Amino acid sequence: MKRQEVIDILDGSHPTFGGIVARGMDALILLSAVAIALETEPGLPKNLRHILFGFEVLVLGIFTAEYLLRVICTRPRLRYIFSFWGLVDLLTILPAIALLTPQWQAVRIFRLLRLVRLVKLFRGSHAMERLATAFQEVRGELAIFGIIAGLMLYVASVGIYIFEHDAQPEVFSSIPQSLWWAVASFTTVGYGDMVPITAGGRVFTTFVLFLGLGVIAVPSAIITTALLEADTNIQKKLANSASEADKENQSKTAQSTKGE
Repeated sequence: MKRQEVIDILDGSHPTFGGIVARGMDALILLSAVAIALETEPGLPKNLRHILFGFEVLVLGIFTAEYLLRVICTRPRLRYIFSFWGLVDLLTILPAIALLTPQWQAVRIFRLLRLVRLVKLFRGSHAMERLATAFQEVRGELAIFGIIAGLMLYVASVGIYIFEHDAQPEVFSSIPQSLWWAVASFTTVGYGDMVPITAGGRVFTTFVLFLGLGVIAVPSAIITTALLEADTNIQKKLANSASEADKENQSKTAQSTKGE
């Protein structure tokens, strides 16, 4: 079997085995997500824990084999290794270190890394490719807005500190502490026990909440516009390709008619 055939099988584009492998990998990822949730149950029987552990070893073994096959068959290798999907595949198999080394089993980061495998569900998705293209088109605008949002968060945390520190020194004890209130207010999720009680603090909070709506709405509008433009460009390319194909067919027909 040629190297490109192996890559096509792993990517799900092989005409014979691609679909089977792609569906199998997706099912494996979803089952592993269920297993990760089940193993946190405190009253889980010991034999079931052994089964889940064995399943985790199997999953890591399959993903490790996939990563090694991609490294061996992809040319150039370094391009894959340092690509986005190459790094995702690598992070997917890093939890094997925790399984093979007992002293690393308690490290939570390795347990958390198992969730990275969920990203693999989007490999080969045309919708994901369009979204990535849209992000590439507006990355400059998003970067500028990110800087503006960061400055707004800082100003909000300073403002609420000035208004509320004297009234609630234990709640708004510092500007970094007030930053959590600013983040919660900008995302409109609420801020728990950090509630302004002064008149100035409440007026300022109302102003911040309205700004928070814009912080969420503006990036969404930018990305939506980019997606619409990407779809429009795709439709134009398809239309141009169809038009060129029609012209080529008409030219061939005319030439064959003249020959007759």
